[in-house]
Amino acid sequence: MGCSLSGLNAFYDAVSGGGDVWINENRFRIVRQLGEGGFAFVFLVKEVVADGLARKKSINPSHISDDGTYAMKKIIIQTEEQLELVRQEIRVSSLFSHPNLLPLLDHAIIPVKGMQDGSLKHEAYLLFPVHLDGTLLDIAEAMQLKKESFTTITVLHIFRQVCGGLKHMHSFDPPYAHNDVKPGNVLITHRKVQPPVAILMDFGSARPARKEIRSRSEALQLQEWASEHCSAPFRAPELWDCPSHADIDERTDIWSLGCTLYAIMYGTSPFEYVLGESGGSLQLAVINAQVKWPSGLNPPYPESLHQFVVWMLQPQPAARPNIDDIIIHVDKLITKYSP
Repeated sequence: MGCSLSGLNAFYDAVSGGGDVWINENRFRIVRQLGEGGFAFVFLVKEVVADGLARKKSINPSHISDDGTYAMKKIIIQTEEQLELVRQEIRVSSLFSHPNLLPLLDHAIIPVKGMQDGSLKHEAYLLFPVHLDGTLLDIAEAMQLKKESFTTITVLHIFRQVCGGLKHMHSFDPPYAHNDVKPGNVLITHRKVQPPVAILMDFGSARPARKEIRSRSEALQLQEWASEHCSAPFRAPELWDCPSHADIDERTDIWSLGCTLYAIMYGTSPFEYVLGESGGSLQLAVINAQVKWPSGLNPPYPESLHQFVVWMLQPQPAARPNIDDIIIHVDKLITKYSP
């Protein structure tokens, strides 16, 4: 999908100075900025003409907002490489359809002239359902300040939903890896009485999961790519120190899942403690799977959850479970710990 010519200037002016924006035939009003990071900004927008998106046959009716509000991500694109990365994100996002994966509803990539040198640059606008409760990282940080923590059953329900979304990605032929599973990429929506809804987002790093490494240069290229696209505290050991002969697959995500389960319980990855130690090395802690368990939590999480984390955090990928094994196990734990 592109943006109609009549909407280009309105789109740019509105985001820069306030007003209405157009994505294809649909018009939105910017309400406020929700966040920013790097070259991306996220805005809360409201549909000006009611039910405009609802008339698009390509959009699942369950993704249509009752009050016309959505999240719009603006990405500033300065190079051809960045442009291709955004196009890749759009292509990959469009593949998936699962209740625990954030759907891309619409998008536009707009050419704009550089303010100083007059060169042609681009800006991308991606439209998503909005989840105003924030990410799992936001909520974990707020809970830590209050010295609160999720109950065991809530931990399991959140984790199960993340697994469900990831299973959808791993079930493709060839399988796709998310490559950046972490609390900051899990949106949470609270519900009365019921467990929160958890939705995995941000497919900018997602790629076909399986890659054959057959030389030192290929290993170094993979490590360099991972250092740019995979968050260090959640990055699998084989992406830190890749052998010259290796078969990389979707089990890189399984490692990140283990780190994320730990983070749902304790607010950080299992390896970030080394950042506070003199001479501590995050890479060495990850490669050696040196997990530390916090003490003093009342009530503490059951040992079965710790064992579950360790099962996923095997330094050798071949020793890790696959996503189907994990889902079978988390379902058993949910049954065990349900009130």
